This record gives sequence, C-alpha cells and structure tokens, in this order.
Amino acid sequence: MKLYTYYRSSSSFRVRIALNLKGIAYQPVFVHLVRGEQAGAEHLKRNPQGLVPVLEDGDFTISQSLAIIEYLEETHPEPALLPSRAKDRAEVRRMVSLIACDIQPLDNLKVLKYLKDPLGHSQEEIGVWYNHWISLNFKALEQLVKNKGGGYCFGECVTMADVFLVPQMWNANRFKCDLAPFPALAAIEQRLYKLEAFDAARPENQPDAADG
Repeated sequence: MKLYTYYRSSSSFRVRIALNLKGIAYQPVFVHLVRGEQAGAEHLKRNPQGLVPVLEDGDFTISQSLAIIEYLEETHPEPALLPSRAKDRAEVRRMVSLIACDIQPLDNLKVLKYLKDPLGHSQEEIGVWYNHWISLNFKALEQLVKNKGGGYCFGECVTMADVFLVPQMWNANRFKCDLAPFPALAAIEQRLYKLEAFDAARPENQPDAADG
C-alpha cells in the first residue's frame, strides 16, 4: 500500500494510526500541503479534491480518511476497530462523526486559510474561531466518553473513536485550546500515546516533519 500523507494533516494522522494498529505495512508518499503540492496535476488525478490522505492498494485508490479506515476495517478485520454489537458500533460511529463532521471540517487548513484571505480575519480572530468549535464539540464528546468509556472512548478496547480523537487533540494543543474542561479526553489521549501504534503516528515522528 501507498499512503499519500502530510505530517500535520489530522486526517492523514488518523489513517497512519489505523494502519499501525492493524499491522499493515505501507509506503508513505509525502504531499506538502503548505507548498500547495496537493493542487498539482498528478495528485489531482488521485484525488480531485486535492486533499490528503489518499490510499493506494494495488489498483484501488481511495480518499477521505473515514472511507479509508472503514475500508481497512473490512479488508483487515483484526484487530477490530468497531465493536461486534450493532448498537455499540453506532455509538462509536457517533463519536467519530462528531469529530469528522462537526469539528475537523470547520477547523481544517483550507477553511483557516480562507478566513485569513480573502475574508481578512486576523490570526487572533482565527484562533477564536478554532477554539469555539473545539470547545463546543469537545464538551459533548467529554460527556459521551464519561458515559460510554471504560478507559478508552468506548468501553475497554481501542476503537475507531480513539483513532479520531488523538489527532483532534493534537491539533487542539497546537492551537493552544483550553483543554482543562475535558479531563476525560486528556486522560484517554495520554493512555493512547503509550501504545506504539499511536506514538509512531505522531506528526513530529514523521519523516516529512523536518520539511516544515
């Protein structure tokens, strides 16, 4: 497999974690988002959205981190990232969707760049925007994991919800969000980083991190 990735992309971070958890070897191909390499003609052939991650598995190419991770779950079912019971899978997917649909799209690079130019917002105003969506949705997620967690986001095993949580926490820390109101999320994050699959996937541990 090949994974087109950028070290600071939270969506790529998710896929790196999932690949590591499942023990799947892959070749990283680095796409520098700040330099605009995602808009190059070659990359647009892989993903017309001009985004990362993109996964190539033989002659099959797929983008969108959630679709990629669901694909990995179906093609490499062990260890499972979704529970066996339908109701439990729905709970995990609810947490995943809260992050993937209600936080990350509002706080990703292309949105932040648009807020700055052409809309003309200051970096301070952009920081307020970022913190607002983190705080609003982490408040709900904190309650969900308190109700459903047992050391991890859901129950006593790592699930897809944990895979999505850690990159979002990393971004929140990068943008200096106040995470004090979310002790359950912080505790889960620290527990997950003790696992090699999560630690190895950290942005600062990627070869392209040196390129900035």
